[in-house]
Amino acid sequence: MIIMQKKLYTATVNVQGGREGNAVSNDGILNVDLKTPKELGGPGGNGTNPEQLFAAGFAACFEGAISVALRSKKMKAEGIKIVSQVSLGKDEHDGFVLAVKLDITINGVENSIAKQLVEDAHEICPYYRAVRGNIQVETNVVS
Repeated sequence: MIIMQKKLYTATVNVQGGREGNAVSNDGILNVDLKTPKELGGPGGNGTNPEQLFAAGFAACFEGAISVALRSKKMKAEGIKIVSQVSLGKDEHDGFVLAVKLDITINGVENSIAKQLVEDAHEICPYYRAVRGNIQVETNVVS
């Protein structure tokens, strides 16, 4: 287990009603309705779900980690795009599990360098480090 030595930021979100509820951050900036997707037997409709929120957070964090890796190499990219997919499924014991797939485009750098930046980001991104070895995470560099 990795122990936090210095807290830099804490996000606080109140959730009520679970997958059919509401999530509001303590500063009010995040205020979303939660809806279970039709694929999971819910009503769908206007609202997000934990998988979408995790996909957004993971991708944003991983892109930030790539930017840190770029700066450490004194390089710049013309842009970074990540298509993030988070799947909810079952394991061999019928328990719920997540899987993550990130398709990453780093414009303005050679493919081999982009692949190295993604590998470096694996060691930088706290989301990746938190789930490493616990869930399947696939990262693909897209040309």
